Amino acid sequence: MGLLDRVKQNQTVPPAGPTGNGPAATATLPGATPYTPQAPVAQPAAAAPAAQSLSQRAGAVGAELTPAFTAAKVQIHSKLIEKFADEIDSSNKAGVREKILELAEEYFRSTAMTMTKNDKERLVDSVLDDVLGLGPLEALLADPSITEIMANHPKQIYVEKSGEPILSSVTFESERQMRQVIDRIVSLVGRRVDESTPICDARLKDGSRVNVVIPPIALKGPALTIRKFAKEKWGPADIVNRFKSSSPEIMTFLRSCVRARLNILVSGGTGSGKTTLLNILSSFIPENERLITCEDAAELQLQQPHWIQLESRPPNVEGKGAVPIRELVKSCLRMRPDRIIVGECRGGEALDMLQAMNTGHDGSMSTLHANNPKEALVRLETLVLQAGQDLPSRAIRETIGSAIHLIVQQSRLRGGIRRIVSVAEITGIKDGEVQFQELFTFKQVGVNAEGKAVGYHTASGLLPMRMEHLRAEGEDVPEQIFATAKQPSPDKLY
Repeated sequence: MGLLDRVKQNQTVPPAGPTGNGPAATATLPGATPYTPQAPVAQPAAAAPAAQSLSQRAGAVGAELTPAFTAAKVQIHSKLIEKFADEIDSSNKAGVREKILELAEEYFRSTAMTMTKNDKERLVDSVLDDVLGLGPLEALLADPSITEIMANHPKQIYVEKSGEPILSSVTFESERQMRQVIDRIVSLVGRRVDESTPICDARLKDGSRVNVVIPPIALKGPALTIRKFAKEKWGPADIVNRFKSSSPEIMTFLRSCVRARLNILVSGGTGSGKTTLLNILSSFIPENERLITCEDAAELQLQQPHWIQLESRPPNVEGKGAVPIRELVKSCLRMRPDRIIVGECRGGEALDMLQAMNTGHDGSMSTLHANNPKEALVRLETLVLQAGQDLPSRAIRETIGSAIHLIVQQSRLRGGIRRIVSVAEITGIKDGEVQFQELFTFKQVGVNAEGKAVGYHTASGLLPMRMEHLRAEGEDVPEQIFATAKQPSPDKLY
């Protein structure tokens, strides 16, 4: 059921103030830093209402909602559905806004209600966001400094800024409004969330990742987590010079490895930046190669023109029609790919990915949840066992040792900073164990005054065993980049 249908069915005014679902909108949890969007900047008198900036709307959303404001919003929303339900065109945002403004003026005349110009603009934008957008989340999504939105329940929303979670003053008006927003998000990608399937992964139009958990699984009400994608596409120069996540030497080496068609596994914890790094590594792939990506929720943003994007599908209402990632990997083997990129290995698809790497699809890549390269190898072996083929451990390890060439470890360190902390090369099998050597590492030497980890990247002094292969592929990697670096002065740590 869509948002318009839900509102039409339930046109009662929601109760003002806090509900039993959590703290009041103005409450602050102990130890939490409240996040209040900046106050709106006054617009020139000649400016059109539709030209109101996103930053102004972000400031308005955090303002206090009075019972009169909430009642006006519900009534105007109901009138909009009643009069213009068949005329609402999501592509004509300005036209819908004009209709809302017209109904607002009519409401003020009929009720003799007075409201300031700024409050009127806030009311119109709030109704517009509910009808065409994602309600109060629109302001948070428009804020470029916010990287993650975590709604624990309708009356408590945290946001991540500069790597740190802080409590936002923005809340949903009710659980019903939050459920309407959730239904709109999941319906956009052809998925559903209800009591029979209370957990759902989805994505927004811009590729932002969405996870939804609703009752009876979530005891305090629906929980919604959105990991935003940056509007600007980051490149190698950004993570080297802007974010200091990598050193120039590491990026030079990784570029050569990608172009020389080495198989790369990006390992790291949740929120460490694995997908971002995978996007950047994929930018080194030549444009004439045919790429196929397999993901649970499509979020990779490749730059190459010869690219096919596949996405898994959950079962339908009858429990049928599911298409897991493993089936996608098997299918893409028949599509003549030059490289296969699996968004994340979570189960038995790890076996199919390793077999593809060993059968002519060199240069393939994937991500994996693990804390370091050694644990990544152990977890990869565990995932292969989930394929249910009853393979002996030695056969699995030999497959891993021959298929994976490089493990790039990405970590989220203290203070929310993200760094490539290790680049390890798989060297083969010895005594039944997969062997690797660390070529680059990030050495953390302390914490700065802001509470963020600081350190420096350095090479281990070992040369890659595949130097001859890199040179044979036309990649002239200078040996001096593998020389161990001395610890720089405190002012040059990052």
